[in-house]
Amino acid sequence: MQPRNMSMSGVVDLAAVKAAAEAKAKAEQARAEAARQAAQGGAPAPGAVPPSALVTDVDEAGFERDVLQLSSEVPVVLDFWAEWCQPCKQLSPLLERLVVEANGRLVMAKVDVDANQMLMQQFGIQGIPAVFAVVAGQVLPLFQGVAPEQEIRATLAQLVQVAEERFGIIGLQVDPAAEGGAPAGSAPAAAPAGPHDALLEAAVTALDAGDLPGAIQAYKNVLSDDPANTEARLGLAQAELLARVQSADPQAVRRAAAENPADPQAQIAAADLDLVGGHVEDAFGRLIDTVRVTAGADRDAVRVRLLELFEVIGADDPRVGQARAALARVLF
Repeated sequence: MQPRNMSMSGVVDLAAVKAAAEAKAKAEQARAEAARQAAQGGAPAPGAVPPSALVTDVDEAGFERDVLQLSSEVPVVLDFWAEWCQPCKQLSPLLERLVVEANGRLVMAKVDVDANQMLMQQFGIQGIPAVFAVVAGQVLPLFQGVAPEQEIRATLAQLVQVAEERFGIIGLQVDPAAEGGAPAGSAPAAAPAGPHDALLEAAVTALDAGDLPGAIQAYKNVLSDDPANTEARLGLAQAELLARVQSADPQAVRRAAAENPADPQAQIAAADLDLVGGHVEDAFGRLIDTVRVTAGADRDAVRVRLLELFEVIGADDPRVGQARAALARVLF
């Protein structure tokens, strides 16, 4: 079989450059922290997975959990294969190696078609090997048959780019120490003082005092030297959100949003108020609904604000994962 067209350029949204840069920086910091802890002999970082968890077998019973739900955190490469398929025996080891090399940016789920006929039918597979990807609950066909390593590598790189730029999905944190856990009796090494601790403390002090411009500038000072600083990124997102709603008239904002359901700026302003008021699902749902009824630059503005609000809440919050999946269903 000849591989299908492997280009995914039509899926990439170049307007998401800002969100992509933020997601990549956050991912790199997480990976750097895992490497630092491993080098120091400390315990695996919370949430880290061992390399062996990057490639798994999946069946129909576990598909929802092991593929669809997981795809809100990391792109899942689906390899449909069978024991009798000789090309599969050539392709599968190559895919496994490339996925492991991606170091948490991808995972691979292997589907034995003989044991999972329903999945084979649902994906409309006419022959194997067949390779798909699932990103934020959405299925992307990649290729069928055996393809050259260079083409597969390029396709997987594009898949990672799509996940980061369009959805802000940064993947999993991988730590080899998580394979067997930390040695008995060992304690995590204390983290060294960071070079920007004084600036971060000044930002928090300004934030607590209500000096939002001062806090914003302090966080930006940190990020200018260390773009991957998670604490500064989170603090900046929160400070900018508070600055946006500081002088807003809540009644006027909500009235404008109610009267103009398709007005992106009205809905963005109302979503900010929702989030500050603790109504996280309402904020996310409002913007997802607005993405559904807008297009072009208006849609991009709403989507980018939604990704910024994801940053405020944090990628580990389950509400963010659910909202990412809902956003994906609207965009595709």
